[in-house]
Amino acid sequence: VQLQASGGGLVQAGGSLRLSCAASGFTFSSYGMGWFRQVPGKEREFVALISWSGGSIYYTDSVKGRFTLSRGNARNTVYLQMNSLKPEDTAVYYCNVRIRTTVTWGKGTLVTVSS
Repeated sequence: VQLQASGGGLVQAGGSLRLSCAASGFTFSSYGMGWFRQVPGKEREFVALISWSGGSIYYTDSVKGRFTLSRGNARNTVYLQMNSLKPEDTAVYYCNVRIRTTVTWGKGTLVTVSS
C-alpha cells in the first residue's frame, strides 16, 4: 500500500490550493480515505474523510464550507480542494487509508498560508 500526497505550497490568506493523494497497492474503490494535518509540536488532527463510494463525506468543523473532498476511483486519487485558506490552516497534510486494522499514511505535503 502506497499513498503519495502532493499539491502543497505557499499561498496568501484567502487563496486556494488543491491537494491530491495518489494511491496504489490496494483496491482503492473499496476503502474510505482520510486527510489529516499536523503542526509541529501538536498532535495530528482529522480534517476530512470520504467513504469508498464518495457518498459520505465528513469534515472537521473548522474547514466546513471551505474545503471539499472528492475522489476519482478511476484514477485511484482523492482530492482536497481548499478555498478561503487561513493562516491557521498552515500544516503538513497527510492522507491515509485504513485496511482492516492497519492504517497507512502517505508522506505529507506542506501547506503554508501567509497573512
